[in-house]
Formats: sequence, structure tokens, C-alpha cells
Amino acid sequence: MLSTWVERHYGYGIARAFAEHTDSAGAATTTYIKADIHAVATALAAMTGHSHPFAVPAHRPRPK
Repeated sequence: MLSTWVERHYGYGIARAFAEHTDSAGAATTTYIKADIHAVATALAAMTGHSHPFAVPAHRPRPK
């Protein structure tokens, strides 16, 4: 469920990295989808409502 929220608000690539699915084989396009630590930290900060030192300032809704 958390991965779904991340995907809906931040995109597939970030949700994939958030769920740590970056090393598994998938469709050919997943080879080109990459999320850096800053993007994942930003999604985590938005979800928890707490700041993260690697997060980029963003104004995104928190999950309900």
C-alpha cells in the first residue's frame, strides 16, 4: 500500500526504488527508470511528515 501511494504521487521509478525492486529483472523499460536517493528520501519525508536530510523540498500530500 505504501508503494502504491509513492507511485501515485511520485511515479513508478521512485516507487520501484522505494520498494527496493531496482535489482530485479522486469520489462525492458525498467532498465531506463532510475530514482536517486534524493527522490526516494523526498517521498519518504512526504509520507511520514518528517524532514529527511537527503530530501528535496516538495509540497506533496501525506497519505491518509
